[in-house]
Amino acid sequence: MDNQLQSWSHQFQPWAWNLGVVICALLLGFIVKFVITRILHFYKNKDDYSLFKSILTHLGPPLNYFVPLLTLNFMLPLMLLSDRFVASLDKLTSILIVAAFASLLIKAVRILEDYVYHQYDLKAEDNLKGRKIKTQLIFIRKTIVIIIILVSVAIILLSFSSVRKIGAGLLTGVGISGIIIGFAAQKSLSNFLAGLQIAFTQPIRIDDVLVVEGEWGRVEEITLTYVVLAIWDQRRLILPITYFIEKPFQNWTRSTAELLGTVFLYVDYTFPVDQLREELTRLLKGSKLWDKRVNAVQVTDSKTDTIEVRALMSARNSSDAFDLRCYVRENLLKYISENLPEHLPQKRYLGWEKEDLPKQNGQPIT
Repeated sequence: MDNQLQSWSHQFQPWAWNLGVVICALLLGFIVKFVITRILHFYKNKDDYSLFKSILTHLGPPLNYFVPLLTLNFMLPLMLLSDRFVASLDKLTSILIVAAFASLLIKAVRILEDYVYHQYDLKAEDNLKGRKIKTQLIFIRKTIVIIIILVSVAIILLSFSSVRKIGAGLLTGVGISGIIIGFAAQKSLSNFLAGLQIAFTQPIRIDDVLVVEGEWGRVEEITLTYVVLAIWDQRRLILPITYFIEKPFQNWTRSTAELLGTVFLYVDYTFPVDQLREELTRLLKGSKLWDKRVNAVQVTDSKTDTIEVRALMSARNSSDAFDLRCYVRENLLKYISENLPEHLPQKRYLGWEKEDLPKQNGQPIT
């Protein structure tokens, strides 16, 4: 085969033969792209997960340039060029192949991520395990991507002899430079270690409900350096990842999403609490937000003019608990105002006639 190609090469001008080799490499890449595109077009209307579809989706784009580069590298010996140009072109294609292969590896991590996500339904109501796996995968993926990029850059740099000589010279001063780099990278290293700790001990997870700095929100994104909290009013709170290692915060979905909700009412001492218990039970049974675990009315405090009545209820998650509290509070107030208005808080005044007051030396004591 090599002899046949060599004989063909002598039948063309060098520039024409070299151009033909490049065109063949590009044509092969175009064929690969065309095949992948047609297959993806067949799968694009299918919502169901498929490992084959995931491989095509993620590996398709990098293969479009990895295959032509690899073909061109194999066909370099067939090109009619001087040794100087062949060496330069060989080094250039080798660098591009390393970069393309790094891109393939990064996309391969995405395939694994898709497969794991398919095993766990993150949209399920009880998705605690899925959120745990997703949090770990995000950190692991980002760490692997950084390692792939660093190793690829190192391989490319080490392909130049001048860089290797510089590296040998720098080894003599590695002690001092190591100390300097250590101080400079201290913050980055602490962020990385904090991210590693969060990924595996998991004080927070993706989609956890937190109360941080007085703000209620859900964990939207966890990166190697910061955490994005989606606040209920569509704001975003950005916090350094070390915050969740060094400072206290509330996690409402740490082990379960179930939550208790309270409604406080302040009424007169004569208020019939038993009637309120019956009304609360009626309201909860008629609401889909109640998960049927907790239903209670208690007098939790007594003040000078009022008593404090607490209605306690349970819900599947914090969002349902908030809506249920609002629903119960609104309807209990409506019930009291329509049926028991005389038991709302009252200011009492007891009038005395002067002749009824105790007297001293014939004069009323006021």
